[in-house]
Amino acid sequence: MTHATPGGPHGRPALARCVAVELEKFAQAHWGHAPLLSRAAELAGPDGFADLLSADAVDELLSRRGLRTPFLRVARQGTVLPAACFTGSGGAGAEVSDQVVDDKVMRLYAEGATLVLQGLHRIWPPLIEFAGRLGAELRQPLQINAYLTPPASQGFATHYDTHDVFVLQVDGTKRWRIHPPVLSDPLERQPWGGRADEVGATAQGEPALDVVLTPGDALYLPRGWLHSAQAQGERSLHLTVGVRALTRYALVEELLALAAEDRRLRAGLPLGLDAGEPDQVEPHLAETVDALRDWLTRADPAQVAARLRERTWPSARPAPIRPLAQLSFAQSLTAADRVTARPGLRWRLDDDGAEHVVLRLTGGTLRFPAFCAAALTTVLDGAVHPVGALPLDDDPDRLVLVRRLLREGLLVPAGD
Repeated sequence: MTHATPGGPHGRPALARCVAVELEKFAQAHWGHAPLLSRAAELAGPDGFADLLSADAVDELLSRRGLRTPFLRVARQGTVLPAACFTGSGGAGAEVSDQVVDDKVMRLYAEGATLVLQGLHRIWPPLIEFAGRLGAELRQPLQINAYLTPPASQGFATHYDTHDVFVLQVDGTKRWRIHPPVLSDPLERQPWGGRADEVGATAQGEPALDVVLTPGDALYLPRGWLHSAQAQGERSLHLTVGVRALTRYALVEELLALAAEDRRLRAGLPLGLDAGEPDQVEPHLAETVDALRDWLTRADPAQVAARLRERTWPSARPAPIRPLAQLSFAQSLTAADRVTARPGLRWRLDDDGAEHVVLRLTGGTLRFPAFCAAALTTVLDGAVHPVGALPLDDDPDRLVLVRRLLREGLLVPAGD
């Protein structure tokens, strides 16, 4: 069984901060289907999103955190500016040539450019925690960007995304114009630029939704829905949570990769075949389709799931750990200490013969004696466990197991 360790402290669901309907209704009526506007007063705890990011936090990121590309993009009149316009040397001894230069950024913003802070789920602590919790609830990889737009400005022309998004309005107001898709459920390989004419024409029509977001409001947009946004009479700061879709086409891709096991599908076409002549291709296409259909009826769900695991797990990283404190804790570990699984950890425990089990993780596996299976399942379940209470025969075995899991970054010390 595959497990995802919960991504943060207990409390109200992270999704309840993004949508004002019950999870079941959201999943059935909106997820992947239709936009949803949620006003601040309707959301769980109508206290806005300033705890996740603020204007002061943006100032700190731009001036004191040594930010580098691609963690910042700058767009003006729909065009992304070259990084050289707002980056420079990190100074003596840094050997960094692409560090964000705060005064350059300030001038561009003052001239009407939109600032896009990217990957904040990796670098800003409140958003690291929030992304971990929301990702665990959705069981989907996600990313968080912030958009700071000057008054009465628009950073990007009407477009669509190939991932679902939650827009969380932090500060100021922004007008959103939403139009139906020109291509429903686009894949990542089908960006809007390839349909720019259709997008532009559709954007001239009546929008399906025309709203102004104020602080604390949230907007959900399925992938493919056209949108443009313009700050109103003051600067606007909003977060965009992008959720990557796991599609049926992903199943097709993995099935086709596994189909290479079938010798009939690896067979070459006849010598001298003119691949441009439909009449010559047709009989071989028919034979190939028959062989593929026969193979698909015997496809193993376990093999497909294993390939999907390799595809999706690396897209979401577990919560950060403190390397030095972690190693010190492991070195001085006692049976009285308490540990818990690293938040956001993805794992699966399988038998490996009669004598061993294998712990499958993002990017690798670990092998253990079979008698450790119960202790592994227990200690990685997301709850807090005293080392001395784990289901093993004695404390020396418990300490050996937990030290290994701490040094592998799978467990962390439990807080009070």
